[in-house]
This record gives sequence, structure tokens and C-alpha cells, in this order.
Amino acid sequence: MASMRALIWDLGGTLADTYPDVDRALAAVLEPRPGPELLHEVAMLTRLSSSHAISTLAARHGVPERRLRSAYEQTKRDWRENPPPVMPGARELLSAVRERGGLNLVATHRERASAASLLDSLGLGVDDMVCAPDGYARKPDPAMNRALLARHGLEPVDCLAVGDRPADVAAAAAAGVRGVLLETEGIPLEAGDAERVISLRELHGRLCLDSE
Repeated sequence: MASMRALIWDLGGTLADTYPDVDRALAAVLEPRPGPELLHEVAMLTRLSSSHAISTLAARHGVPERRLRSAYEQTKRDWRENPPPVMPGARELLSAVRERGGLNLVATHRERASAASLLDSLGLGVDDMVCAPDGYARKPDPAMNRALLARHGLEPVDCLAVGDRPADVAAAAAAGVRGVLLETEGIPLEAGDAERVISLRELHGRLCLDSE
């Protein structure tokens, strides 16, 4: 994709491998030592959204939503000292985009301070970021993608968006941007005919960014 001028990233679950910590934290509210079946149940829900997971788990298991929400927020606070790992292949893909003169942009539901702190703790430099709490509609609404396109004078056809949830690729499509779903192995997601990869390294290879 020699013409690609920007890659629009989601943050948690795409650049940062946040799901294992979140899944364990929510599952531990339901069982002190959650087993594989419960962790899989939680994972099936968090891949849609954390809010959806919290409300669904609360209803299914008879647990107050506030307990699950508290566990989730504590996990984010813990990342200040012990951040989640960078998603495998993310650093290399960020660098490849940058070396080709492209922009690495982030569209996230996370609050700006939290998102900036996470990126800083992981040493991930990006060129710009829009955050839903700054006044943008949440995905699958295309508002954040459109804001990034307008801010940087980008044409949708010259960009690619990668995210780990169906809402990410739906938001990209609504903005006219090619979207790629980064799947979690063993967690089937309904995302229509969206392009899918199982790793950022696979995406890197498909884009051929290292070729002349």
C-alpha cells in the first residue's frame, strides 16, 4: 500500500494488549479464582465493549454493576505502574508507517489523560489522537475518524484503520476508510465482510511497508 498516508489505530486491545488484565479483573469479581470457562465468557463480552461486558455480567451473575465497574477502573489505575504489554508487532508497524512518511493516528473511547498515560508508559509515540470523551460520538459512529481525516487533510482512500472490535471497522467503513479487524483467537466476532487479521505482524506483511 504505497499510497497509504495514515494508519488510524484503536488503543486498548490493538496497540496495547489490555484484554487479559481486564478479563481477569472482571472474572475475579464473579469467582475469586476464575477458570477457563468463565474467562472465555468474559472475553466474548469484552470484545464487544467493556460497558457491555459489565452490564451483561452483572445481570447474568447477580452482581452489582458498581463492583465490576470498580474492578475495571482499578485495572486502569494499576496500569500507571504496571502497564499492559504492547501488542506483538505494534512497534514494528508504527515504525514502518513512520519511515514511509505516514502518520500514526489514534481514535479511542478512553479519556485523554488515561490514553496519553498509557501511550507514554509503553513508549509508543503517535502523531495525533482523538478521544470520545473530548466530545466525539463513540464508535461505530465515524465522528472520530472523520475528525482525524479533516485535521490532517487526508482522503479516506489513502488511510487504513485497524481495531479489535466490530465497532472499529464499522466506524472506519462509515467514514469511507478501509478497516481491518484484529481478531482474538477463539473469540468469533460478527463484522460482516470486514478484512480480518490475527496479528499485527500479519497486517504488516500484507501492507508490504518494508518494500521499495
